[in-house]
Amino acid sequence: MKHGMRIATTALLFGLAGAAGAAEGRPDVVFFVVDDLGRADVGFMGGSQIRTPQIDRLAKAGAVLTQFYVQPVCSPTRASLLTGRYPMRYGLQVGVVRPDATYGLPLEERMLPKAMKEAGYTTAICGKWHVGSFDKAYWPNARGFDHAYGHLFGMIDYFTHVRDGKPDWYRNGEPLKEEGYSTTLIADEAVRVVERQPKDKPLFLYVPFNGVHSPWQVPEAYAKPYASLGNPRGTYAGMLAAVDEAIGRIAGAVEKAGRRPNTLFVFSSDNGGPGPGKITDNGPLRAGKGTVYEGGVRVCGFATWDGRIPAGTTRDGLMHMVDWYPTLLKLAGAPLDQPLPLDGVDAWPMIAEGRPSARSEVLCNTTPNGGALRMGDWKIVVSPGRRAAAPAKAGGKKAGARAAAAEADPAVELYNLRDDLGETRDLAASNPEKRKELLARYEQLAREAAAPKNRE
Repeated sequence: MKHGMRIATTALLFGLAGAAGAAEGRPDVVFFVVDDLGRADVGFMGGSQIRTPQIDRLAKAGAVLTQFYVQPVCSPTRASLLTGRYPMRYGLQVGVVRPDATYGLPLEERMLPKAMKEAGYTTAICGKWHVGSFDKAYWPNARGFDHAYGHLFGMIDYFTHVRDGKPDWYRNGEPLKEEGYSTTLIADEAVRVVERQPKDKPLFLYVPFNGVHSPWQVPEAYAKPYASLGNPRGTYAGMLAAVDEAIGRIAGAVEKAGRRPNTLFVFSSDNGGPGPGKITDNGPLRAGKGTVYEGGVRVCGFATWDGRIPAGTTRDGLMHMVDWYPTLLKLAGAPLDQPLPLDGVDAWPMIAEGRPSARSEVLCNTTPNGGALRMGDWKIVVSPGRRAAAPAKAGGKKAGARAAAAEADPAVELYNLRDDLGETRDLAASNPEKRKELLARYEQLAREAAAPKNRE
């Protein structure tokens, strides 16, 4: 099915389903994002070294997403959630938005919080923004959040809230001097948001923690139980324990307010844990943050809604962060009609009912220096140094030479993830037709990409 036809069909289905969802009662949404979390460092994904009882309790009450994908680094993943579109569509596919950047998530993009607000929701962010702030038009309150608390960039000091000598801590666009560990403060504010929320109005609460990203800092009480792990992993473990406690406090506030029966909780990391190394654990997946191998883009995630998502289930269908945008707007009763076409697809039938995923492929990323695409069980990795082929004119020696060069290029890797989750066996040479099929689709998408705003 062509992209435009798929979007039109999906929008029609969303319009019908959205109206039904609104009639039945729209859920509150509490969306947790943990920064740089190792996929195997939480108990519900089989982790054993670090105790995450609050996170695990929420996960067991819903569905674990075993094939959930994000982007290789922070800003692109957040942009994916907020727009429902791959970051390569608007030039955020490379690196992160740094404090000195004079760009951000483009203003023409329709934003998730704005769409939720227009559907009647109170919208709040408590935590890390990281998709642009060089002009106030790019700040959270200008992009649809009624309430915004936290920091604009990453890598702040957890206690002083300073990065590169400059304070980075705000409430609703105003600088805020506040003492305390940032993970705890974020939870404090999120709890206040829940407590103040009118009972008859739905809430969209986005909680993107800066934990467990470096610098490795945590109050000693959290790290002490993990002293045997050494450092920095012991400190990282304590940081995750602090995040776990914070999530438990927020979920507890939702329950105390009587909102739990109608609340959808979502949990994800923004990318794979940095590695491989001695800090994070991505399990059997290859590599980690900053790469398009599975360890960089396939993360732990779950969705929980009591009575609507069966407890103790797993969902093995493909899903990408962009899918949360249309899925949440459908549940909110918000229209999906918009000028810019979506890459996200409705994941609710898969999550709530266990139906097959509506997604058959995942673009892990495409940049001028390479990327990756998954189609079914197969995945192609285009390594740095090989650029997407330019559109070839019909006939001619140059077009033929380009095609021959692409066929012979050893920088294109091919893996079957069903048989080789760790991406250890490159099958490109033994499966030339499959390699050709995936490469053609990858290059089609690569030609659709906007020029990266970050030139790093």
